[in-house]
Amino acid sequence: MLIMVLALVVVLGGIFGWKAYQGAKMAATMANMKPPPAAVSSSVVKEETWRSELTAVGTLRAVQSTDLTAETAGIVREILFESGAEVKRGTPLVRLDSSTEQARLKSLEAQVALARATFERDTRLIGQGHVSQARLDTSKSSLDSLLAQAEEQKAVIARKTITAPFSGRLGIRQVNLGQFIQAGTPMVELRQMDPIYANFTLPERYLDAIGQGQDVRFAVASFPGRTFTGKVTAVSPQVDAASRSVAVQATIANPDRTLRPGMSAQMTVGLPDERAVLTLPQSAVTYNPYGNAVFLIVDKDGARIVQTTPIKTGEIRGGAIEILDGLKAGQEVVSVGQNKLRNGVTVAVDNRVAPPQAVNAP
Repeated sequence: MLIMVLALVVVLGGIFGWKAYQGAKMAATMANMKPPPAAVSSSVVKEETWRSELTAVGTLRAVQSTDLTAETAGIVREILFESGAEVKRGTPLVRLDSSTEQARLKSLEAQVALARATFERDTRLIGQGHVSQARLDTSKSSLDSLLAQAEEQKAVIARKTITAPFSGRLGIRQVNLGQFIQAGTPMVELRQMDPIYANFTLPERYLDAIGQGQDVRFAVASFPGRTFTGKVTAVSPQVDAASRSVAVQATIANPDRTLRPGMSAQMTVGLPDERAVLTLPQSAVTYNPYGNAVFLIVDKDGARIVQTTPIKTGEIRGGAIEILDGLKAGQEVVSVGQNKLRNGVTVAVDNRVAPPQAVNAP
């Protein structure tokens, strides 16, 4: 019996010993295993030349803008336009009732015909001595007066037709057929859409740096990611005494009527002077409460690892960010894939998934 117990102890000891050996071997194998390198995209710190710029908030204005109204009171008989339509200069838009004025004109034209016949007859008779010069002068004056009244009546009738004073786009109709309107009642707005103005102000200290012909670019909230360009066409000769700022106007081509009067625009004006800057794509920067940083890629023991490097940033232009401190030209940093990194992690650079190259303004 004792022999059997000893044999059992030996067998169990061998089993547990083997399991302990396997466990220690697996732990050693896992300790020697390293995680695969993290796949990232990288960008190189570039040295570029940027022109100095001024920024301001502007408002878009129509080159020509008016609310069309009637000069005289009357009843709307015809509406010849559709809301939002493009019209040419001189296009009839609204006709008011002019039946009374037309009847008055016919009466005047009949009187003109009679006065002309009388004047022509007196002209013939004065040569024969049958009428006096005074009578001829009276008939001439009567004819001239009636002609003037007829022309005046034609002008009154013409004012009953409201036409477009310039080419542009109409707004929303504000009158209806059969409506009686007083003189000055708004009927529809008309705006010239191409080109279009952008009005903004700049501090007076930049007055000498701003002049006609300078390039401007701007963005509007309605079209994120799109940049519009134009040129400065006017600078106010007067500085506002309250704000110590000067008004500037830029003109922008708008052939597709994308821009609308009243839009707010983030204006940027390029100045003549230039400066050298270090840049990176904006996606390469990690923003933290304690400061901005990048993952700098360095070589160590034959591998590529990342080091968290604090930086100081400046302006942002077209997706590129200015690096003021912390990096040098030519250094390589991670631009995509930072969320899976920590200090000292090994990386594998694959720029096939790199972000699009930033378009930097000069």
